[in-house]
Amino acid sequence: MTGFLVANDLRSGYGRIEVLRGVSLAAPAGRVVAVLGPNGVGKTTLMRVLAGSLPAWSGSIELDGQRIDGRSAYEVARAGVMLIPEGRGVFPGLTVAENIEIAANGRSRPERLDELFAMFPQLNDRLAQKAGTLSGGEQQMLALSRAFLGDPHVLLVDEISMGLAPNAVEMLFGALAHLKERGCTIVLVEQYLGYALRLADIVYVIAKGRVTFVGEPSEITEEGVLVGDST
Repeated sequence: MTGFLVANDLRSGYGRIEVLRGVSLAAPAGRVVAVLGPNGVGKTTLMRVLAGSLPAWSGSIELDGQRIDGRSAYEVARAGVMLIPEGRGVFPGLTVAENIEIAANGRSRPERLDELFAMFPQLNDRLAQKAGTLSGGEQQMLALSRAFLGDPHVLLVDEISMGLAPNAVEMLFGALAHLKERGCTIVLVEQYLGYALRLADIVYVIAKGRVTFVGEPSEITEEGVLVGDST
């Protein structure tokens, strides 16, 4: 099985400000890794570094034993690591159908589209609608559709539930669970801790740019996540 992502001693930041201070992480193939912690501790920065959209100052990133740090975001995506960023990862000026066509990149099979629309029937009803006019939840469903049609080895999901209604969050996490069943490795940053802890196999807690806890979801409380440790 492909999709084993390993980061070793990553340091990175913005300008002269160091945000990641030696973060190491291992996401075994087919598992869900939740990266949790208080706001502003480096979780989104970590996702950007893993995706190649922000350079690592030092350290290394390997996908299935091959170094991918130092590559562009496009090259990392071509290697099989896909980022669904914080906010709405869609092309707002294009229709839903056009967004889906780009995500499929000529590889989609009819049964895969049937699977997608069974999970997100709203998208099938809005194929001619501009993506930027969809609700926030529908835009995130469309963003997550990239993962169903693009078949990444590793999916990086950054705060997919931000600002959404509970029913939309429930549907999105159901889709992530389906991706997990299909063998996709998922690294997840999430504010809804209950959902994240139920889906995850492994939990990393980050505080002040460092990993403060690694373990199974049963070994951490929501209170421990919020203060950045396992107590």
